[in-house]
Amino acid sequence: MNLDHPTTAPAIRVSASAQPYPRHRLALLRHGWAQRRFGVVLLALALALVMPAQAASHRVVVYEDGNGNGQRDDAETGLAGVKLVLNERVLVLTDAEGRAMLPARGRDTIALVKPPGYAVPLREDGLPDFWRRAASVGEPLDIAFGLRRSDTSNRFEVLVFGDPQPKSLTDVDYYRRDIVEPLIGQHTARIGVSLGDIVHDDLSLYPAINAVTARLAVPWLHVAGNHDLDADAADDDSSLATFSATFGPDTFAWEEGEVVFIGLDDVIHLPGQQPAYVGGLRPAQFAFLEAYLDTVPADRLVVIALHIPLFDVDPERETFRSADRQRLFALLARFAQRLVLSAHMHSQLHYLHDAADGWTGQVPLHEYNVGATCGGFWSGLKDGDGIPDSTMADGTANGYALMRIEGSNYRLAWHPARDIHDTQIALHAPKVLRQGAWPGVSVYANVMMAMPDALVDYRIDDGPWRAMARVHEADPGMLARNLADDASDVLRGYDRAPQASVSSHLWRAPLPTNLALGEHRIQVRSDDRWRGEINAETRYRLDQAAP
Repeated sequence: MNLDHPTTAPAIRVSASAQPYPRHRLALLRHGWAQRRFGVVLLALALALVMPAQAASHRVVVYEDGNGNGQRDDAETGLAGVKLVLNERVLVLTDAEGRAMLPARGRDTIALVKPPGYAVPLREDGLPDFWRRAASVGEPLDIAFGLRRSDTSNRFEVLVFGDPQPKSLTDVDYYRRDIVEPLIGQHTARIGVSLGDIVHDDLSLYPAINAVTARLAVPWLHVAGNHDLDADAADDDSSLATFSATFGPDTFAWEEGEVVFIGLDDVIHLPGQQPAYVGGLRPAQFAFLEAYLDTVPADRLVVIALHIPLFDVDPERETFRSADRQRLFALLARFAQRLVLSAHMHSQLHYLHDAADGWTGQVPLHEYNVGATCGGFWSGLKDGDGIPDSTMADGTANGYALMRIEGSNYRLAWHPARDIHDTQIALHAPKVLRQGAWPGVSVYANVMMAMPDALVDYRIDDGPWRAMARVHEADPGMLARNLADDASDVLRGYDRAPQASVSSHLWRAPLPTNLALGEHRIQVRSDDRWRGEINAETRYRLDQAAP
C-alpha cells in the first residue's frame, strides 16, 4: 500500500520505520477524531502537537463551487466538517470556513472524503479530482477542492467492474466494444468502481483503458489488484508507484447518500516468494479504518471494495491473512448493513461469512466475489463482431455488476456483456436422446447469481415442477469448449477458453426418455434474491433408434 502518492510522477513509499508521524502522535490524532463531541477544537490541538514551530504546512480549503468554473470566486463559501485524509492514515475536519492546515513532512498525499450531496469535478483524464500529492519531499501544498451540489437522493446505482485486465491495446478495444460502448447513454449510475487488475501487468495501458472508461461520464473509483503492481518493486511499500501516480490513494473513502464506500489495497507484495503476494491489510490501513469508521453512523451501509477475496480460496494455504480478516471483521461488526465487494477469481460467488470464519455479527457478512469484466481473460472463440467469447471458468458469462442503492439497502444484478436477453440462467442439455434409453443424461442450469441457499426447479413440457440438485462440478458448456479446443487442428482463438473449474452455482436434473417421440420443452426457474423469479428454457428431442 502506498503511504505517499504522486500526481504525475512515480511514488516513493515511506517505510514503516520512516513514517513522518510517530506512533503516539498518530494515536493522538485518532483519539482526537474519536472524541467527536470536541470537534475541530481538539483536532486542531492534536495537529498543533505534531507540528513543530516554523514547520512547513499544507493549506487546504474546501468550498462550494457554485458556478462550476473550477476556481473559488468571492461569493463562494467554504464547507465545514469535510473530512480530509493525509497519507491515507491521518483524518482531519475542515473548520467553519472550510479550511484545514496539515503538517508537510514527506512527499505527502492529501485526499478528500467526498461528502454526500456534493460532486467532485472530473480531471482531464476523466478521473475524479479528489486528491493531490506533493511533487517533492516536504513541499507544502496549497489546495482548493471545489465541490458542486449534486443529487441528494438516497436512491442511486453503482456500476461495478471486476478485473478489466487487458493485456494489450487489442484487449482494451474488446473492453471498449464489449462492455463500455453498450453502456454509453444507457445507464443511470452515479458512480462506478473497478475492483483491481485494471490491466494485466502492462501498466503503460492505464491511459488507454482510462480513456475508454471515462466515456461512461461518471466518477470512477479504482482499487488495486495483483496485476497492477510494479514488476520491479523491491518491496510492498513501493509496489504501487505507477498505480498511485495514475489513480491516487489506494486506500480511500467516498460517501454517497446513506452509503460509505471504502477502497482498500489488499495485495501484500512478497517479492521473491511464490506466490509473490498474499491478501491482507497493513497497520496504516487499520489506523485509517479505525479513525474513519468511528465517524460513520451505525445505520449507514458500509461497502468495502477490494481485490483479493476475504475468504481463503486455497484449502492448502492462507490466501488472505486470517489475523487481518478478524481485525477487519471487528471494525465492521457494529454496522447493521455491510457488503464486501471483491474480484480476482475470474468466477462468481456469493460468500456468507459466519462464526466459522470468525464473524460475530448477528447475520452473516455478505461478500460478493464479482465476476470478471474480461471474463476468461479475453479468450475463446470470436463472434461475428470479432470479440472473444470470454466465458469464465465456472461458466459465468463475462459482463458487469450493477448495485442499486435504496437508503442503506442494496440490490445486486449481473449483466452479461452485450446480451440482449440479459441471461441469468445458462442451460446445457443434449439436442437428442433415444426414446426409452436409460435416463442418465441431465440438463444443467448455471444460475450465475445464485446465493448459497438458492433453489432451482425444472419441468418438462407442462409437467409438474421438480427440484434440481445442486452439484459441485465443472460447467458442461465450459468442458465442451475445452474439448473443442483440444479436437481442433487449428487454433480457434488467440487464447484458448480457460480450463473449466468447479462451479458454485450449478444444478442438474435427469431428462426423461419415456415421453412421446418428438420435441420437448425444458423450463427452469429460480428465485433471485433481488430480481425475483428468473427463468430459462431449452428443448430436446426424442428419436427412435434400432439396435
